[in-house]
Amino acid sequence: MPPSRDDVLRALERVIDPELKRPVTELGMVRGIEIERGAVAVTIALTVAGCPLRHSFQDQVRSAVGTLPGVDSVSLDFDVMSPDEKTALVTRLRGGVEKRGISLDPSTRVIAVASGKGGVGKSSLTANLAAAFDALGDRTGILDADVYGHSIPHMLGIHQRPIVVDRMIVPPVRGDLKLMSIGFFLEDNAPVMWRGPMLHKALEQFLSDVHWGELETLIVDMPPGTGDVAISLGQLLPRAEVLVVTTPQPAAQQVAVRAADMAERTGMRLLGVVENMSYLVGTGQELFGSGGGEELARAIGAPLLGRVPLDPRLRECADAGEMLVEVEPNSEAATAIRDVAGRIRARRGAEIVRSLPLVS
Repeated sequence: MPPSRDDVLRALERVIDPELKRPVTELGMVRGIEIERGAVAVTIALTVAGCPLRHSFQDQVRSAVGTLPGVDSVSLDFDVMSPDEKTALVTRLRGGVEKRGISLDPSTRVIAVASGKGGVGKSSLTANLAAAFDALGDRTGILDADVYGHSIPHMLGIHQRPIVVDRMIVPPVRGDLKLMSIGFFLEDNAPVMWRGPMLHKALEQFLSDVHWGELETLIVDMPPGTGDVAISLGQLLPRAEVLVVTTPQPAAQQVAVRAADMAERTGMRLLGVVENMSYLVGTGQELFGSGGGEELARAIGAPLLGRVPLDPRLRECADAGEMLVEVEPNSEAATAIRDVAGRIRARRGAEIVRSLPLVS
């Protein structure tokens, strides 16, 4: 006997929207079901025409419905949601109310990865830390707040643009890892030439209009230094924890102290220090000196959470849109990064170094 419509609907509960991470039945995306003997035809209403991840729906529907008793063949057609359906979807995702303000769940842990200067490997460390958290089972997102020097989309190999549904921005995904970056909205690697108020507005929009969903951890790739974005993030997310990245050389360590001081002065809390490029893998040669991480940790009163060696493969993987912690998980650098992720997770809910109020 062919399956009933209810049988097909129950099977479609296992079909998950790859970006919204909810069942298509819950999102109201099942437009139609037709059953003719053993042939089942399903129509899914997408949020936008030409959805870049529609192949995921095809694979999931065939797998879920095709295993039902009595099903001989499965076909899938696509339609596009009407404006009213999109409005209803956004309201459903926002918990039934038109909610403004910061869209992050109150339980989401926000970790801002900061540095005093550029060139210390902050972005590659951010991307690999996020991949490590994701591999540990944490629902993780990355906010690329380095507006002028955005690079995370390239490092993660994410090229599709965000989808906008009735003024709600759905971030692109890499597996279960979500990402938002100003780079998605620029053409041909165009430069960003904005003043402070525009930077604040963009960051505010990324935190209020983006549907982050039920994240456990949001990692923010901060721009180097102590400028407008750092101040804005402190105002918008005063409960954020700051991970300060430095290299071993004294010059980098001394500048990184300023980033830590900025974090405290804007109400954020110091989580700890990571020393990057500590030594060259394979040789142990300390190309950039030694002791900078320990000295920075002592100066700001925060723990040193790890020392990550300089590995050319880390750069090569980033250029190829891959993560070293995934491609070569047993390498020295990948192991060090996973150890840092483990120590950060262990400090969740633990006592954090004091934070200071903003001084006018």
